Amino acid sequence: MDYDLIIIGAGPAGYVAAIRAGQLGMKTALVEKNAIGGMCLNWGCIPTKALIESAKLYDRIKNADRMGIDGINLEELHFNWKNAKNRASKVVRKLTGGIAYLLKKNGVDVIQGEAIITGSSTISVENRTLECKNILIATGSYPASIDLNIPRNKLTQVENMLDMNTIPDKIILYGHGPVTVELAQFFRMIDHEVTLVSPQTDILPGIDKYLTEFILKKVKAQGIKIIADEKISVSDEGEMLINNSDVLAFDTLINCSWRGAVVPANEVELALDDKGFIAVNEHLETSVKGIYAIGDVNGLSYLAHAASAQGIFTVNHLHGVKGEMELNNYPVNVYTVPELSQIGLTEEQVRAQGIDYRIGEFPMTANGKALAEDTSEGFIRILSEKKMGEVLGVQIVAANATDLIAEAAAFMSVEATVYDVARTVHAHPTISEVFLEAGMDAADKSIHK
Repeated sequence: MDYDLIIIGAGPAGYVAAIRAGQLGMKTALVEKNAIGGMCLNWGCIPTKALIESAKLYDRIKNADRMGIDGINLEELHFNWKNAKNRASKVVRKLTGGIAYLLKKNGVDVIQGEAIITGSSTISVENRTLECKNILIATGSYPASIDLNIPRNKLTQVENMLDMNTIPDKIILYGHGPVTVELAQFFRMIDHEVTLVSPQTDILPGIDKYLTEFILKKVKAQGIKIIADEKISVSDEGEMLINNSDVLAFDTLINCSWRGAVVPANEVELALDDKGFIAVNEHLETSVKGIYAIGDVNGLSYLAHAASAQGIFTVNHLHGVKGEMELNNYPVNVYTVPELSQIGLTEEQVRAQGIDYRIGEFPMTANGKALAEDTSEGFIRILSEKKMGEVLGVQIVAANATDLIAEAAAFMSVEATVYDVARTVHAHPTISEVFLEAGMDAADKSIHK
């Protein structure tokens, strides 16, 4: 037997599982056909967030006079795409280099190449057969192709966005989900004409409607045109046609379509669900005993941190450590401006379950530190069960909502009530005080509302 565990795919699911397996003393191999870090680190989560931060700073500098700063010549100010890309690439190299070090430190064999699953305990990589006790599939997902006749010179896959030498003037972001909205705002913040074209009306699936309505109103106010669930075609001249009449000229279309599973080549009978994802049981084991699937490829979540959690959960399970997956209690982050974040049940889900609930809410405009930072756009909402006060869900719109949500995750992991939240003293002045205020609003009455 060559290995205790072979993992296919080195994204946030695979590399975290590999490090954990190494920590537990399992002889582990990690097979990756492209780059360590997968989509998330190399062209997804990390570089795009680095670019968004550059755009946010550029946008703030344009309005620096609000903060009492003079002397900025707006006519000279411009966004340097090349330098912003270089900075993003440096961040990626630092992180991927760190992961490579950790894999080596924990004794993981990294094998470059494309894996073919040849049996329940064997794989082939570049005509080399490897045997193992268990196989862990962590091959992720990839944006679906667009069923439109887009001229090749006008079509950019989101993974190739960083390869653009210059940014075209008129951009279409095609798709739905967080990435589409995030990139639409990014390009608009750096002064480009942007249209968001979504094949469906629900542009942010799974996000509480209250949050979705807020951010889409903001997006439209920024001058981003939204076309959702309309009949789309492309003319012979390469222009997009809306309902066969309205013409939408564009220089490039970036494909941000919803992602489908990347199922590795295999010679076993892996069962798939009705959407093409690998079907798994409560232990994340596939229909083939000894083969597991974690992360995007199983369709349970599209979140990198959920993929990593699944990796740790599965490796622990193989090592005999019992645990449970609570995917509903994992934060969902959207890196818009302002950011959106939620955890637990949405208001729509609470209503559908017939739960008697109340909402504790507090606006960022009443938070001292948010006002001082000039980041007072947004709010926090705590959904709680009315009788006992258990926290059912939290939604945040704020400049740093994706960081604040971790406190909600901590509360919910111990099944806290709004009374627990209201009793937790927060330092002043901090943005996190909104939790105290929202908790008090749900339990009794907020002090500063």
